[in-house]
Amino acid sequence: MASEKVVAVTKNNFDSEVIGSSIPALVDFWAPWCGPCRAVAPIMDELAEGYQGKVKICKINVDEEGELAARFRVMSIPTIILFKAGQVVEKAIGARSKEEFRKMLDNNI
Repeated sequence: MASEKVVAVTKNNFDSEVIGSSIPALVDFWAPWCGPCRAVAPIMDELAEGYQGKVKICKINVDEEGELAARFRVMSIPTIILFKAGQVVEKAIGARSKEEFRKMLDNNI
């Protein structure tokens, strides 16, 4: 079951949830049919729990939000982008371990 701490983001709330966030936002670009995306989902849930209040964990369904995927040149999924103060600070393409994501976050908070 997905964590209620993970924020579903659409083009309607992207600017307020991600660009305007007072804390870094880790955005997971994914799709329901993508196997590696499903492997990353529980890791995102755990990170949302572990970094609560320090980092916002967000998910964007690329099937429904093609505009956002295009805006950030997401060509393959999962693509995970870390935003800080409204800017892209780090990007990871493909499934990674929880440890790699933790490193990405720890370097930026």
